[in-house]
Amino acid sequence: MEKDQIFFLKDRGVIFINGNDAKEFLQNIVTNDINKANDTSSCFASLLTPQGKYLFDFIIVKHKNGYFLDCEKKQLDKLVDKLNIYKLNSNIEILNLSNEFEVAVISKDKFLSLNGSKDIEGNTLKYNNDTVILDPRLKSLGGRIIANLEKLTLSLKNLGLKIENSKKYYDLSHKLGIPQINTIDLQEKIFGLECNFEELNGIDFKKGCYVGQENTARMKLKNKLRRKLVPLKSDKKLKAGSDVNYKDIKIGKVLISEPYPFALIKTVDPDFSEFRDKELLVDKNKSIIIQ
Repeated sequence: MEKDQIFFLKDRGVIFINGNDAKEFLQNIVTNDINKANDTSSCFASLLTPQGKYLFDFIIVKHKNGYFLDCEKKQLDKLVDKLNIYKLNSNIEILNLSNEFEVAVISKDKFLSLNGSKDIEGNTLKYNNDTVILDPRLKSLGGRIIANLEKLTLSLKNLGLKIENSKKYYDLSHKLGIPQINTIDLQEKIFGLECNFEELNGIDFKKGCYVGQENTARMKLKNKLRRKLVPLKSDKKLKAGSDVNYKDIKIGKVLISEPYPFALIKTVDPDFSEFRDKELLVDKNKSIIIQ
């Protein structure tokens, strides 16, 4: 990712949760501490099933008297439906603002050139009254801008940015092990901890209860994590649900097949380090390596 490049993420959508109970509402259901989303900081979080399995993930950004949820656009309607189920009598509005706001990415170096920026994951500031954050998952994913298209175009000119194909950004995200496209294929098939959410700053073990907290905390406390989500690299098209094998031993399963494949892989028996850099097989004839 070069300093003066910008990537428009058409695959991302924006939800706005507003109202007197917005903070408490989110704090009671998401995996991270909503207090981390404020005027100078944003956070990564997820919504799990009561059993602790993955449903949705998003970046939470404080905006006026509410919160933006930057999420995969294909999942947005289902996420809104799920949030409305939990809404009950909460004094909140849940709005789809994807037609008004765009999500774009700039390089980490460009973000750090902005006045007031800090080299801290989730660092948040205003540029021309628009929100710019250093990705709260990994700083190497760069800075995210959430703005309406007209103002984003103005910022692009003021910052001297050149529009690049978003594939370059998603290639980097895949290499870093962060799925952002077709995450529906992970739903209810994988625990939050198996998604590497702890390493991506997406779970706060000190906050109070949230949906799926009991199982998540138990897995962490008893060190029961035996599988993890990893990116795959292959010259052949993979099929979701296919077994991944190492020396005739089944070690995992493909969950996301395209365009950026991911598999849930065992980390013990055999140990992950034994096959981390080895050629593996899918469907007994398709060779892959872990990215």
